[in-house]
Amino acid sequence: MARTLYIDVDGVICPFGPDGTTGWGTAWRRADAGLLPVAYAAELVTGLNSIARTEGVHCVWLTSWEELAPQYLCQAIGLDGQDWPYLTAAGAGTGEGWWKLLAIMDHLEATAPDAAVWIDDQLGYEAEAQSWVRLLGRRMLAVSPDPRRGISPAELASVQTFLAGSLF
Repeated sequence: MARTLYIDVDGVICPFGPDGTTGWGTAWRRADAGLLPVAYAAELVTGLNSIARTEGVHCVWLTSWEELAPQYLCQAIGLDGQDWPYLTAAGAGTGEGWWKLLAIMDHLEATAPDAAVWIDDQLGYEAEAQSWVRLLGRRMLAVSPDPRRGISPAELASVQTFLAGSLF
């Protein structure tokens, strides 16, 4: 079974203005990603690395970082995503609407995975994206983390369960 994970950076892997401890109960780690400092939860990186090693799972960057995510972020935080492809705003065609929605729609049509996960903190605010995700039904899991916390342990667990195929 072919499955694809589409993932954003800001507000997902690297939250905006994190304070206190991570949702994992540990201190935020800080790193210089070459262009700017980032905060992240080490446990999340470990979990994403585990997902990326799962047979049949294909990971794709869907972030405004575009090529900078694999080029700079991965080394800075220890994420094994240097070889993941990335979708771009330029590759999203000329249609009106959120470039990420257009890019993922085009990519899904071209690759036709059996199931997909889309993690982006903006999903909770994009009505058109939410409607499209509902149309896909059980083939798509959409996760919209709190942008100040990033992906929570429960959200990551739901992604792992979905990708493992237990929802089919």
